[in-house]
Amino acid sequence: MSDSHFDGEVIPDPKDIARSVDERFEPRIVMTVPDKRNPKLHRVMELVNADDDLYGLWLAANVNAVERLGMTDHGPVHVKIVMNMAVRMLRLLVEAGVETGVVRNYEMSNKDAEVVVALAALLHDVGMSIHRQDHEAFSLFIARDKLKEILPEIYDKRHESLIRSEILHAIISHRSGGKPLTLEAGVVRIADALDMAKGRSRIPFAAGSLSIHSVSAAAVDSVSIDPGEEKPIRITVELSNSAGLFQLDQLLRDKLNGSGLEPYLEIQATVGEEERRLLTDFRL
Repeated sequence: MSDSHFDGEVIPDPKDIARSVDERFEPRIVMTVPDKRNPKLHRVMELVNADDDLYGLWLAANVNAVERLGMTDHGPVHVKIVMNMAVRMLRLLVEAGVETGVVRNYEMSNKDAEVVVALAALLHDVGMSIHRQDHEAFSLFIARDKLKEILPEIYDKRHESLIRSEILHAIISHRSGGKPLTLEAGVVRIADALDMAKGRSRIPFAAGSLSIHSVSAAAVDSVSIDPGEEKPIRITVELSNSAGLFQLDQLLRDKLNGSGLEPYLEIQATVGEEERRLLTDFRL
C-alpha cells in the first residue's frame, strides 16, 4: 500500500473463510504505517502487533459484521486501511499549516497527534465485537481498557490521561451524527468513510448480498489521497461503474458534513470509459 493510493488488501473468498480460532489468527494482518520519523508511533505499532487480545477483538468484530450481518469488512484489514488514510491526511494538513488539537490545546507535538489518529483508527470499530447497534459507544469502554495497557508504555500519567481522552473523542465522533471537535477526530471520521474500495465489499457481494451498499462498494476500484491544487488534500475515487457514486453522495457526504474538514478537501470521482457490469439479475 503506497502513501497515497489505497485499494485494500486481499480478502478471502467467502467459502475459504477460516473457522477455528487458530485458523482465524493465521495468516495475521500486520499493522504498519510509515513511522520512521515518529518513535512514539513506531512503539505503538510494536505493541499493537504483539497483542493477541486486540487482534481477537478485530476478528470478533468481523464475524459479527460479515458472517452474521452480511455487511462490509470491519476487521483488521479495514482498520489498517483507515489508519493509513487518516495518518496520511493528517500529515498533509499539518504540512499545509493546519493546527492539530493536541498542539493547540496542550502544546504537545504533531507526532502525538499521529498517535491519537492511529490508535483511534485502530480501535474505532472494536465495539462491533459486541454488536452493530451502538457499536461506537461499545468501542469506548473496550478502547479505554486497551489504551490503559498501551499508553503507559509511551507516556507519563499526565500525558497518558489527555492522549487517551483525545483518542476516545475521535472514536465516538466517527458515528453518524458525531461532531468532531479536533482535527484528529475529523480525519478519523473521513478516513473511515474512505475505505470504500471493492475489496471491502468482496465477501458480502460474492456471497450474494445484493444491496445498494454492497453493489456500490463493488464499483469502487481505488481511492487516492494526494496534495490538492486549491486545498490541502485531493481525494480521487476511481469507479468501474457509476453505481459507486452512492458511496460518495450518501456515505462520504454524510461523514464530511460536520467533520471540520470541509475547507480542506477536494473530492472527485472518475468513471471508466466502459462501465463494468456488476449485476445480471435482481429480484425483490
